Amino acid sequence: MPSKYLRRLAATAVALLAVGALVAAVPPTPTGWSLVWSDDFNGPSGSLPSSANWIVDTGHGYPGGPGNWGTGEIQNYTADPANLSLDGSGNLRITPRGSGQNWTSARIETRRADFKPADGRVLRIEGRIQMPNVTGDAALGYWPAFWALGSPYRGNYWNWPGIGEFDIMENVNGVNAVWAVLHCGVNPGGPCNETSGLGASRACPGSTCQSAFHTYRFEWDRSLSPNQLRWYVDGQQFHSVSQSQFDAATWTNMTGHAGYFLLLNVAMGGAFPNALAGPTPTAATVSGRPMVVDYVAVWQSGGGTQPTDPPTNPPGGVDARSTIQAERYQGQSGTMVETTTDTGGGQNVGTIANGDWLRFDGVDFGATAARQFSARVASGAAGGVSGLVQVRLGSPTAPPIGDFAIANTGGWQSWRTVPGTIAPTSGTHTVYLTFTSGQAADFVNVNWFTFAT
Repeated sequence: MPSKYLRRLAATAVALLAVGALVAAVPPTPTGWSLVWSDDFNGPSGSLPSSANWIVDTGHGYPGGPGNWGTGEIQNYTADPANLSLDGSGNLRITPRGSGQNWTSARIETRRADFKPADGRVLRIEGRIQMPNVTGDAALGYWPAFWALGSPYRGNYWNWPGIGEFDIMENVNGVNAVWAVLHCGVNPGGPCNETSGLGASRACPGSTCQSAFHTYRFEWDRSLSPNQLRWYVDGQQFHSVSQSQFDAATWTNMTGHAGYFLLLNVAMGGAFPNALAGPTPTAATVSGRPMVVDYVAVWQSGGGTQPTDPPTNPPGGVDARSTIQAERYQGQSGTMVETTTDTGGGQNVGTIANGDWLRFDGVDFGATAARQFSARVASGAAGGVSGLVQVRLGSPTAPPIGDFAIANTGGWQSWRTVPGTIAPTSGTHTVYLTFTSGQAADFVNVNWFTFAT
């Protein structure tokens, strides 16, 4: 087990003795599975969740998207630690605050938008969560959720529900129940009975959903034909959907894209809580009851086809005119490494968006100046989403010495070699690949790059 988790388990054992409450780390990976991605929300009290893992949504909707996030919810999402912060004990807290019709809260989504099982595998998405500990009239309007949206939603915002939505855990109004819902197809009606979706609910086992942590899990099973989608609470399955329930176009639109990104939020008011209790929140609704998240993790059955940890890289020193593998960086911000289908196999760097960068130490251009630059790139970015791949020396904020533009190439594994020019460069340098876009969505994957005279 990695040392981080050993330290975490030791710390929680001390906490158990001291206060009688155990806060779990990400569980050990089960036999026959590989860890794809996780966050156990370690960090100083009052800090925001990792910006390498999460995007913080703000306001009343995506720019250019439907108002009130498309659901009628009334809160303003913020990055204020009063609404969104780590608690210093390995948990994330999302805390609604307000009264009447004026509320603030928080919503975050993973930078990665490629969570999808390989053919013949099962993807497991899991979170250990305590819902806001509030019930009765004081809870009217509370709407905590742990869910996933299809990646084509980013940058479009008007293609729901066709791109798919998996609601792993939803709850409203402090009811002791967890709802599991699939959204798909067209709205209204369609094969997923929109806007309600295809759902099921049940009470949390043992302790109520509000009074204790429970584990909420979703599985996407491509090892069976037809494929299956399954929902669990504390390991007990309570909802499933089969591929056989849908026409081919609906299933392909929901599952045939690059994958899904994950979201955590607590909304206030809106269609779901109002459908059960009339207009919410009310004068009786209390402020300041957080949803507490201990961890979120994604596993895949079988071998490690989606590596999660950055590679162990040598301390730099590479010929600029060689093929420099992107995953062999010495530093990075905002990216991840995944298996590539490009010629030669291996890995590529993905989930690259505006402001991300890769650092390569000791790149030797030699005495003869290099003037050319090319990179092997792919993009499944939505229409209208594009950006620049830039080369900088010494710092990620230094002026670029060269760049090229990239937009959709036909898919996140549809590779092409794109050339560019650079200012004449000789000698040995720390090279940064930086990525700039006018949109927040991921726009490029990089497999390798090289320089030439």
